Amino acid sequence: MQHTSILPPDQRIPVGISACLMGQEVRYNGGHKRSRYCLQVLSECFDFRPFCPELAVGLGVPREPIRLVGDPEAPRARGTENPELDVTEALAEKGRQVASRMPDLCGYILIKGSPSCGMERVKIYHENGIPNAAGRGIFAAELMKTNPLLPVEEEGRLHDAVLRENFITRVFALHRWKREVEAEPSYHALIQYHSRSKYLLMAHSYQGYRELGRFLAQAHDLPLEEAMTTYISGFMSHMSRRAKRRNHVNVLMHVLGYLKKSIDGDCKRELLEVIERYRRAEVNLVVPLTLLQHYLNRFGSDYIRSQSYLDPHPYQLGLRNDI
Repeated sequence: MQHTSILPPDQRIPVGISACLMGQEVRYNGGHKRSRYCLQVLSECFDFRPFCPELAVGLGVPREPIRLVGDPEAPRARGTENPELDVTEALAEKGRQVASRMPDLCGYILIKGSPSCGMERVKIYHENGIPNAAGRGIFAAELMKTNPLLPVEEEGRLHDAVLRENFITRVFALHRWKREVEAEPSYHALIQYHSRSKYLLMAHSYQGYRELGRFLAQAHDLPLEEAMTTYISGFMSHMSRRAKRRNHVNVLMHVLGYLKKSIDGDCKRELLEVIERYRRAEVNLVVPLTLLQHYLNRFGSDYIRSQSYLDPHPYQLGLRNDI
């Protein structure tokens, strides 16, 4: 049987990635950190843009390793053998360049523990070589600071089902924003995006759902660019919160409300029972969602069927089978 890709190449989403995760032999010792999940699964949805900041600032392969040294609030990236080697400013500049020169990026996957690319918990050493604290790699810190909308995750954390689903949901949400609102900006497009994203947002942050709803009620009083910037900054910030089980239950019950007048008592009891089983962690999210989708396809309104919560990412990824 011929394999069919999840998304055709011309529809794949631009996502930055540490080059070593793609199997490129760019690490200090000439090795790589090839990620099977990125290469074999996510590459069918994402158009990966590999980049190694250490190579980009002129460090060769193989090379003297660097590490973070000094003040935990402002560490330096120096050579482990030659402390005169300092690439702090160069790595920071690469982070700013990638963030500003690649505005189409909808996500970034980094390598764990790297003094350049580590997203968190990167060792910071005293000048005498003793570990002192933990922080963020120099390139990663500037990348995230310069483009705060960008969903960023470490490859190792993608093995956690909840973190994996959260990251990929945010990548697809930002991609929809770029395609549906940024491509042809208008107040109508902004309102439509929020309308389709309401329950997805509610699953991650009920507070965010209410705040952004109130904001949009007065958004026409603002210049369009300001309204868009304020909205998507808030949206992506709230979406970075993990969707908890009780939040999903709340959303499932809201969605069920759109079927109450269309289905009989037995169907309603069946749906309530499977939602309750999910609440008790006896089944995963895909179970109540699949049943709800069945009835929504038959009886749901265009509004509820258009909700991105129902299919925030391709079902072939199976992300809701494990949460």
